[in-house]
Amino acid sequence: MKAVICLFLSFSLAGCVQSQSNATTAKADTSLQALGNDIQTRFEVPPNFERVQVPDGSFGAYLRALPLKPVGAKVKLFNGSEKQNDVYDAVIDLDIGHKDLHQCADAVMRLRAEYLWKKGAYDKIHFNFTNGMRVNYSEWMKGRRIVVNKSQTKTYWNHRHHPSNTYADFWDYLETIFMYAGTSSLSKELIPIKMNQMSIGDVLIRGGFPGHAVIVLDMAENPATGERIFLLGQSYMPAQELQVLKNNYDRDISPWYHLNNQTIYTPEWTFYPSNLMRFGE
Repeated sequence: MKAVICLFLSFSLAGCVQSQSNATTAKADTSLQALGNDIQTRFEVPPNFERVQVPDGSFGAYLRALPLKPVGAKVKLFNGSEKQNDVYDAVIDLDIGHKDLHQCADAVMRLRAEYLWKKGAYDKIHFNFTNGMRVNYSEWMKGRRIVVNKSQTKTYWNHRHHPSNTYADFWDYLETIFMYAGTSSLSKELIPIKMNQMSIGDVLIRGGFPGHAVIVLDMAENPATGERIFLLGQSYMPAQELQVLKNNYDRDISPWYHLNNQTIYTPEWTFYPSNLMRFGE
């Protein structure tokens, strides 16, 4: 379980408690699924829709190309056991480690950070702890690490390692972020946007103790009507693999969701138009 550090603004778990536990689950709509090994090739768009264009090398292109486990794969928790709730249509094939850390907001931050890390945009990788401390990966690369004092009232940088930028070092950075950040801190960093401005990579987030966050993985549009639909991905509590969510409230287009200005009901959480946010540069 994540460490809890009592500061003037207390650190807190990024946990996500189920608020839609009685939602009716549905079997995956295989008519919308091909046998591809990434999001774009696995999930076809409904009739009359076309995927929206995204620039090569963009965050949207990265998310659309996320690798998927074979059809029928089960979401695994950090301890190797299977997720019991049937709320997903696919499992994203990314390692999550063996600690109970990779939960909802953590998965969102991880995707954003890994995209930037692979691009070499190291100076753009930064997140805030729940106490407000900004943690830049560029400092981590220099060999600096976060120290929490014995009274657990302060956090600060200390030079403890040689400069390095291996993936192992990067993952250590992420697990530190996972431990001391969450939906509350992330929701304060993101930029609120209107629902009609949604794009791939945007985040539906309700910050709190607990809260929840999901990320827009793909989008499509009906050229004749302008109607848009989108796919959502999430992790959850306890720490678990990323998953492409079903749409149990509109099975005709599941796992796609209609984009409108109404409440969005995911299998394990409810989001409102005011919950849509975006990463800044």
